[in-house]
Amino acid sequence: MYRGRPERYRGRFAPSPTGPLHFGSLVAAAGSYLEARAAGGEWLVRIEDIDTPRIVRGAADEILRTLEAFGMHWNGTIIYQSARSDAYHAALEQLRAQGASYGCACTRREIADSGIHGLGSDGGPVYPGTCRDGLPPGRAARATRVRTNIAPSRITFDDGIQGIITQDVEHQVGDFVIGRADSLTAYQLAVVVDDAAQGITDVVRGADLLDSTPRQILLQRLLGTPTPHYAHLPVALNEQGEKLSKQTLASAIHAETPVPMLVNVLAFLGQQPPPQLLHASLAQVWEWADAHWQRRKIPAVRAMRCAN
Repeated sequence: MYRGRPERYRGRFAPSPTGPLHFGSLVAAAGSYLEARAAGGEWLVRIEDIDTPRIVRGAADEILRTLEAFGMHWNGTIIYQSARSDAYHAALEQLRAQGASYGCACTRREIADSGIHGLGSDGGPVYPGTCRDGLPPGRAARATRVRTNIAPSRITFDDGIQGIITQDVEHQVGDFVIGRADSLTAYQLAVVVDDAAQGITDVVRGADLLDSTPRQILLQRLLGTPTPHYAHLPVALNEQGEKLSKQTLASAIHAETPVPMLVNVLAFLGQQPPPQLLHASLAQVWEWADAHWQRRKIPAVRAMRCAN
């Protein structure tokens, strides 16, 4: 079902088409792109459109046009999660056959009322394990959860930017959802299946996903897939200290004038581009970035305000 780890570096940029790219998403794209180029490897693009209720029509094509306008060229064929339901169902079946998952009847309100607080599966309360040993009488399963106690749940990994990260998934998150109540595959499982299928060796992305990484490593171990190397870039915040996103009304980037935005991205990532680079061509900016890119200069913080 899964490929082994290829010898060559293979990174990826995996945006969700919930709207156009903004400064924060460009940081993730450029950071992952430059890391792949520095390693002489491949850079893939995957459209994570599995959460269909949030997808904006036409956004995927707009994202791809923006990447091209900024001079970022991907290797291979673009994968769309919406076309990979069979692979996700196979992974769900594998976990079920291993006894590593179970059906859950709990609602969000019931879990919130449990009073157990931690990282949670989406930043909320820890799942208390209500259905781990069977469904309550008269209740039907709504979602599928993974058993975090079936393997050592204390996960430690060395992030390439943020350093040593440790999380006890069972106690800080609980048994998290891998199959949603609306019959969609949860992000945590889909991304693990896709990274394995594409042979991704290195994941460079925003630190807003840092707390998700131990869950993904746990799933990789249960499914028997390789664990990529991880490096989490600082998340860009607006003046109010909020993460740039569609929900916080982050402005779409202007593909017509890519140079100033790209130079600002390089500055945000600590690369110290010279002021005269603002007057260079796009090709010259990338030439400078390739020659001067150093991961060690990236600030080892989870988030910081941007100048935009």
